[in-house]
Amino acid sequence: MTRHIPISEFKDHTSELVAAAENGEEIVITRHGRPAVVLKAFSDLADRRQKAREAMDRILARREQMRAAGMTATIEELIAWKNEGQR
Repeated sequence: MTRHIPISEFKDHTSELVAAAENGEEIVITRHGRPAVVLKAFSDLADRRQKAREAMDRILARREQMRAAGMTATIEELIAWKNEGQR
């Protein structure tokens, strides 16, 4: 989906529009009614976010498995697991 936004409106809603672009929306910023700039997410960023979400899901699943077995993990272990998921 593409949305056209006047530059004055972009200034007032920058964070919201950047978030929309990060979620896959293409934002065309206009000046005097003419397209001036296109704002869209880097696909690499979206891939990295998805990988980070998947890594956190695996960590949380492992934590639940450990809890069910009566075991615990330190914060250092959780951080190490997170970092392993970034590779």
